[in-house]
Amino acid sequence: MREKLLESFRFALEATHPYRLARQALPEAPPTHVLALGKAAFPMLEAVSEAYGELPGLGVTRYGHLEPGARLPGFELLEAGHPVPDERSLLAGERVLEFVGRLSPTDHLLVLISGGGSALVSAPWGISGEEKRALSRALLASGADIREVNAVRKHLSRLKGGRLAAATRARVSSLLLSDVPGDDPSVIASGPTVPDPSTFAEALEVLERYGIESPAREHLERGARGELPETPKPGDPVFGRVENRLIGAARHLLGAAKSYWEGQGYRVLVLSDRFVGEARELARFHAAMVQSIRETRRPVAPPVVLLSGGEAGVTVRGTGKGGRNQEFLLWLAYFLGERGVWGMACDSDGIDGNTEAAGAVIHPGSLSEERLDTGGSGSRLEAKQHLANNDAYGFFKAHDGLVITGPTQNNLNDYRAIVVE
Repeated sequence: MREKLLESFRFALEATHPYRLARQALPEAPPTHVLALGKAAFPMLEAVSEAYGELPGLGVTRYGHLEPGARLPGFELLEAGHPVPDERSLLAGERVLEFVGRLSPTDHLLVLISGGGSALVSAPWGISGEEKRALSRALLASGADIREVNAVRKHLSRLKGGRLAAATRARVSSLLLSDVPGDDPSVIASGPTVPDPSTFAEALEVLERYGIESPAREHLERGARGELPETPKPGDPVFGRVENRLIGAARHLLGAAKSYWEGQGYRVLVLSDRFVGEARELARFHAAMVQSIRETRRPVAPPVVLLSGGEAGVTVRGTGKGGRNQEFLLWLAYFLGERGVWGMACDSDGIDGNTEAAGAVIHPGSLSEERLDTGGSGSRLEAKQHLANNDAYGFFKAHDGLVITGPTQNNLNDYRAIVVE
């Protein structure tokens, strides 16, 4: 069953590979310039290169997402930090502003956007680069969801929240791959070419809600008082020359996985592609669903595969490495105890939190009341200790549960599969 879980993940990733999705969605007429931002930047640029040949372009992606020596004719390729912006992110931000700023109204800019762009391309406004890095770390550790995090990011940037579109005179066509629950284009990579409905006041509320102290407060307070220009809003004339199109999302990833499991003879129930909230509470919900199916055969009789996507959150209180999918899965095993299941939870980009793992796999004997001296099992007490330290990674590493794929160049949020037999 472990191999089936791994194969379902590989199958879904291949069916929704960014190269494939971008190639199918490219406009017939070639653009004059191309900009790609995010973890899927390189495969999306490969699709452009194959379709149109050499074009002037710029791509920014995460470290490790380019093969050594990777080249595409005409394209400048940059790597930068994620999930916290680094010096290369700052350089990338200035390079992007320079690139789009020199275009004319007769130019057509194709923008390829995928998750990760918020950190990879940073052009701070109102705070320094180091202050923005510190704020990013605090937001990521706070438990704030991606919509809240990006509301803050947009109001501290010269690129995000529609400001990239405003920074160029060219006609803009954007193709977006969603890594956010609900697929709101204004949240994907902080919506550089999309109208921004959030405000300075809402960004300030996020810092207050999570008790985050930052020099950014002064800037946000000035904006909330109307002393600074807001991000471009829906109806702004700048978007009369901008088209945004969603070409891939978690629902496509789960749809591909559904076809895999049905091909294996399983009934499949897709719970949702947009779960958010603490990993612990998502695990509690999934555990209750498993128990209901076993005991009452509702909402469906076993055997069945439960699929879900979205993005769990983790409020970091310990010193462990995380990440959110591993924490979800270990909580699921903890709640189910000795009546465990086969299950997988992985980030589709191949990197779960600050670990080298994409996620993990559990099996029906992953936990017992007493520790088993085998590589694949541990005790509920041991699991609880790891969870208290936000160190699900440490547990799964000790018990051979990690799934390590390396960067997949995909980024369609989380993939969860639970087999109830």
